Amino acid sequence: MAANLKQRPQNFYTVEEYFALEKQGDKRYEYWDGEIFCMSGGSTQHAIISTNITVEIGIQIKGKKCRVFNSDQAIYTPALPPYRYPDASVACGKPNYLKLSGIDALTNPIIVIEVLSPWTQEADRSAKKDAYQALESLQEYLLVSQEEPHVTQFIRQDDHWLRKDFGDLTAIVELPSIGCQLALSDVYEGVEFN
Repeated sequence: MAANLKQRPQNFYTVEEYFALEKQGDKRYEYWDGEIFCMSGGSTQHAIISTNITVEIGIQIKGKKCRVFNSDQAIYTPALPPYRYPDASVACGKPNYLKLSGIDALTNPIIVIEVLSPWTQEADRSAKKDAYQALESLQEYLLVSQEEPHVTQFIRQDDHWLRKDFGDLTAIVELPSIGCQLALSDVYEGVEFN
């Protein structure tokens, strides 16, 4: 998952050790084949973008039978156990959970959104994408850049995924699974690019 794993000391942990760490504090961690990575403490841009997305979706789904979640909500990923912490997700109907060592992991997200970070983007584009897309409930997966205005959207089309890219602040991303849309100007409101 890291940019250069060869430069990092290799510590291997059991799932039980991971769960014990998860219960200790307010930080969120992800478990990757014996390694543990802290998912808390991103950049200000990351925080602004994630908040903008959850607020925009939350406003648009108000009154619908859907709920938007922030990065505190674990998503159960059997293809990449035990679970992941995306930056935003949406579940429609009754949210279903699997309790894993005291953590309520959502099992039926319809949308998962990851804001890309330099240290997570490789995993977000590969292993995490595959794990999320293996969920039967998932209809859309969005990757949102924090370096430039750009959103990559994957939409389930029967047995394959259609990819769409949006790279202009005037673009609007339609979210057909929840009947909403995300204007890139709203997603990136308050963000200054270098």
